[in-house]
Amino acid sequence: MKVLLQQKLREALNDLQETGILPVFDVPDIHVERPKDDQFGEYTSHIALVASKPCGRNPHEIAEALKERMITCEPGLFEKIEVAGPGHLNFFLSQRVLGDIVDAIARQGSRYGSGKIGEGKRIDNEFVSANPTGPLHLGNARGGFFGDALSRVLRKAGFEVVNEYYVNDAGEQVLKLGHSVLKDSEAVYGGSYIEALHERFVIDIKTSVDIRMIGEKAAAAVLEEYIKPTLSDKMHIAYDIFISERDDIIRQGFVDKAIEWLNSKELTYEQEGALWLRTTDFGDDKDRVLMKSDGSRTYFASDCGYLLNKMERHGSNGHDGFDTLVLTLGADHHGYTARLRAAAQALGFTGEFRFVLVQLVRLVKDGKEVRMSKRAGNVVTVDELIERVGHDVARFFFLMYSPDTHMNFDLGLAEERSQKNPVFYVQYAHARMASVLRKAEDEGYDYTGADASLLVNDKERELIRELMAFPEVIESVAEEYSVHKLPQYAIRLSDRLHSFYDACRVLDPENKPLSSSRLMLVHAVKSVLGETLALIGVDAPEKM
Repeated sequence: MKVLLQQKLREALNDLQETGILPVFDVPDIHVERPKDDQFGEYTSHIALVASKPCGRNPHEIAEALKERMITCEPGLFEKIEVAGPGHLNFFLSQRVLGDIVDAIARQGSRYGSGKIGEGKRIDNEFVSANPTGPLHLGNARGGFFGDALSRVLRKAGFEVVNEYYVNDAGEQVLKLGHSVLKDSEAVYGGSYIEALHERFVIDIKTSVDIRMIGEKAAAAVLEEYIKPTLSDKMHIAYDIFISERDDIIRQGFVDKAIEWLNSKELTYEQEGALWLRTTDFGDDKDRVLMKSDGSRTYFASDCGYLLNKMERHGSNGHDGFDTLVLTLGADHHGYTARLRAAAQALGFTGEFRFVLVQLVRLVKDGKEVRMSKRAGNVVTVDELIERVGHDVARFFFLMYSPDTHMNFDLGLAEERSQKNPVFYVQYAHARMASVLRKAEDEGYDYTGADASLLVNDKERELIRELMAFPEVIESVAEEYSVHKLPQYAIRLSDRLHSFYDACRVLDPENKPLSSSRLMLVHAVKSVLGETLALIGVDAPEKM
């Protein structure tokens, strides 16, 4: 609807210029928004104020002209249009249009809100990618739930998405894990899982002092027995592919191949015996070393090999396999973004490279930081948190906040098993509607062919307005990667639903036509709320 109104406003401005009511001027970008207060209608626009300067007319005069033109040219679209303040246009949609929204949801079901902005476009979404040196922690949970929900929304918006996990199993962290399992003076990791790995590899430890070999075996065990089960069984995240730095990048020659590519494009140079990449040509603040003076490859060289692998592995046309690369990183990795973007461009990637930086999480209760039992050492694991509060609560809580903000995870509220907990509040709304529909069926009510134009109560109208916003929320999340808007929308829709249910009698044997219409509205809310919860990745219970 927002796009339609933008189109109609542009058409109206063009008509007013062609008929001489307004002088000819370059029409600026037209913005249509949902007002924060329902008293200002379903949508509002300040185009008259923006157009005032290039048009040379008073904004109120422009707004009045637009109002008359749109009411005349679009019969049946508006209940009314108001000009407010210095020239704001407030649009109140007709009852027919609002009824059509309910009808559309009834027809489309879970397909309602699906878009085409991503049609024909492919996205590689890499997230978590934690070093295989221990169980996943709270920071990994925040990035993991974000990445998974983002992929769900992107697919609903029409994109083809690959969920990818990069296993950093070839660097110094593997040596550190080896020392830790060996329990020598260079050990850095601790916890019960290290004790278990030490016991498992005691024979290897006794017969070999190959620290890297021990570290690699331990890393493989951590990945298969700790990280992957947590991702799939605890966090309910499905990955399409896991890429090993050691096996898929280095041993397959992608690091050397990337260096050869960059050399062939004359993007490298030697200085003090080292090989450098001219990343400053692509926006980085300084050039980066690919090969040290002793001939060893840097971490950055491995990054280049991995980027080349991404592009060649998925691209039917060389480097054009993906339109967008998405990488979720901890906020402490913000310095990597410019060099990675530069490396991708140097290797020939012409698409968009988007980074999501995830800020720190503190576990608090009653305003104080919580120290849970730490079986993995000095961190709180994802498994421990989910065992305590449940998957749905953990996921919903993490997703309520934009990842670029510091977060206090309120353990006290998360453990609350009532409607004070936002997850249960939303899930109860879904279960409540399911209960109403079951009761209606048992009592012989039928909403097939119901007349949505009967839904004229203010609470009904408010609820339909919220349903109408769902496709716009999906598009906004898909474009801005603002996943936190999903749980916020779910809470807002639940608010509207409870307000409607308290004010409007749904099952009224003395007014079957209105009951049918309200049941259709209840079904629409249940459908949209259920789809919202599915995109978030939590259950939509039929009973509570």
